[in-house]
Amino acid sequence: MSQTSIDTAAAGAIDAVKIYGEDDTEVRALDGVTVSFERGRFTAIMGPSGSGKSTLMHCLAGLDTLTSGRVFIADTYLDTLSESQLTEMRRDQIGFVFQAFNLIPTLSALENITLPMDLAGRKPDQDWLDQVVDILGLRPRLTHRPSELSGGQQQRVAVARALATQPQIVFADEPTGNLDSRSGTDLLEFMRHAVDDLGQTIVMVTHDPTAAAHADRVVFLADGQIRDEMIEPTAERVLDLMKQLGD
Repeated sequence: MSQTSIDTAAAGAIDAVKIYGEDDTEVRALDGVTVSFERGRFTAIMGPSGSGKSTLMHCLAGLDTLTSGRVFIADTYLDTLSESQLTEMRRDQIGFVFQAFNLIPTLSALENITLPMDLAGRKPDQDWLDQVVDILGLRPRLTHRPSELSGGQQQRVAVARALATQPQIVFADEPTGNLDSRSGTDLLEFMRHAVDDLGQTIVMVTHDPTAAAHADRVVFLADGQIRDEMIEPTAERVLDLMKQLGD
């Protein structure tokens, strides 16, 4: 990967290898992955179960470490950071959306959204926060606690929390997994808006071809290696390719 691609990418991996276990129990979850993710784009990562897609995302996000190779966010290689610097980067430059909403039940929706900034001791950019809240349709729900929100509303709060810090990149791991079909579609459309209208960069792990069709690009993994990619995907084309990869 050239320096140019590092300079223009929001995140990426270079010769990424991740091995679990050893000898007879060794599993190569990632086997020499080199990939970059453009700024201001929505990319989906897909592959059969055990393909390494979640491992790749967790290593890119600094939630796990590689056996060998390197990962970077913007122009920073994560292996050059101390643990405290990595924690600060995850808090300030990376947004996370998981299948579980991970909201604090005693806090209001707004307090959940601003929690990372509150922990960092800084105030949100009010104009940006207002844009995020309005695009996600959350303004009427800001004083409600999670128990007073539907599943779709809770996941939108989780997305707003991920976007509120104006991160370099948002990583979403099966974000529609706990949602009904309508709520899942709404969430994907909101994420699409975040890319198109707010200039956000999103990388999403999913097994759902319909979800992947909301992305600009799909990267396909199998057996810990990148096998293909697709620009301007459709659900039908994604499904056909996934069948070829054995899912």
